[in-house]
Amino acid sequence: MPKFVEKEAKTIDEAIQLALEELNIDLEDAQVDILEEGSKAKLGIFGGKGAKVRVTVNIPDTKIIANFLDEIINRSRGEDDYPKYVITEENDEGMQVIKVSISGNDVSHLIGRHGDSLYAINYLASILVNKGKDEYKRVYIDVENYRKHREETLVSIANRAASRVTKYKRPVSLDPMPANERRIIHSALQSNRNVVTESQGVEPNRCVVVKTRPYVKKF
Repeated sequence: MPKFVEKEAKTIDEAIQLALEELNIDLEDAQVDILEEGSKAKLGIFGGKGAKVRVTVNIPDTKIIANFLDEIINRSRGEDDYPKYVITEENDEGMQVIKVSISGNDVSHLIGRHGDSLYAINYLASILVNKGKDEYKRVYIDVENYRKHREETLVSIANRAASRVTKYKRPVSLDPMPANERRIIHSALQSNRNVVTESQGVEPNRCVVVKTRPYVKKF
């Protein structure tokens, strides 16, 4: 659930300021609900009523990711040469997706070996965005189109494996891959009528095995 506080003060503005200070956020990152507007005391002596507000933390998801990336990137680069990024939010088949494109002269440290660092960054960003939310948003972070090129390579690997299985009628075990890359292999061959895929082994050595699709006799 979103974090919120309720505050009372002489005026609405004062109550809001007290809440913002306690939550340690700016007004642009808050949702303000006025519970009581307050009223002046009659004859300036008695009967006055203070204002009451509820302020809820409502930081935009794109800002959450931007703050996270700034911290990650600035840990290893100076201000003048750190990588740049562009964040967009779109709807993909009914699901909200936040896409991040990172570019720069030297971004290999953000990709890591076989994309390990990139996938870890993506995983952490997804946790931060979806923490306490009822509606899930998918986060897709790419660095210099690494993931796009990697996906193209994986689809090619999947198709070559399927051709070998179809030709020689023997299973083909691919190299160990992280879960997100295995999903690409499974998806690439899902519509192939000649083969089936399954994941075998234990992390971090879990891999995809491509097999001949079992013959189902039709009656």
